Amino acid sequence: MQFSSPPGRQVAATLVESSGSAILNAPNANSRWEGPALEDWAPWSPAQVAAVLQHSTPTWCVVGGWAIDLWLGRRTRDHSDIEIAAPRNDFGSLRRALEPRYRLYAAGAGETSALGIYEEFPSSRHQCWVADPASGKWRLDLMLEPGDSRRWVFRRDERIQQPRSRMIDRSGGIPFLRPEGVLLYKARSPRAKDQADLEACLPGLPPASRSWLAASLSMTHPGHRWLELLQPEARPTVNQGNAE
Repeated sequence: MQFSSPPGRQVAATLVESSGSAILNAPNANSRWEGPALEDWAPWSPAQVAAVLQHSTPTWCVVGGWAIDLWLGRRTRDHSDIEIAAPRNDFGSLRRALEPRYRLYAAGAGETSALGIYEEFPSSRHQCWVADPASGKWRLDLMLEPGDSRRWVFRRDERIQQPRSRMIDRSGGIPFLRPEGVLLYKARSPRAKDQADLEACLPGLPPASRSWLAASLSMTHPGHRWLELLQPEARPTVNQGNAE
């Protein structure tokens, strides 16, 4: 199946980032759109992502709402897409696992642009959408982050860092970002489902994770309404240096 811009798509969508993923916001007559229509998602499950990427870099992890469900060990709601994140330097390994069966698109600023087989991923973008030509659907939202195999770095404020081993957990062999990291991304413009994710996590969120999230929110969003809900007893330093 060949992709083409859907009717009216170039005047229909502006992508804005919310909780890491791109969503429909407002019309933009100058948008360039390549690939499936914005709403044409048939996302993989976390297990399917793991199967597709099994021979790629081990540094990727599930993020967003699916990461919350993996941590909780149960599915709390429907998910319109699936998001993973990986260090930007590891994009090549992920790409080799995906191409040529799947098509990659740089996404952002109201546009999606097909990535040529030998084309470098644009440094001005951090989101890569993965499409399945056989079905004509989007399958995966891949976010490229700072950091490396040892260090997790919050892309929106690189002062916030942790040893990667402290931020990534596993469920059934599937790596995922721990809830304190997911919620930090969701905190910028929380929607009803983000609030629901927070409330689902709070009963089981360890005190150290609550404190770290509160400290991070205080740095990035002073006065955030979630701070009262977290009520940490102590707020440790967010950047742990080179400690492992």
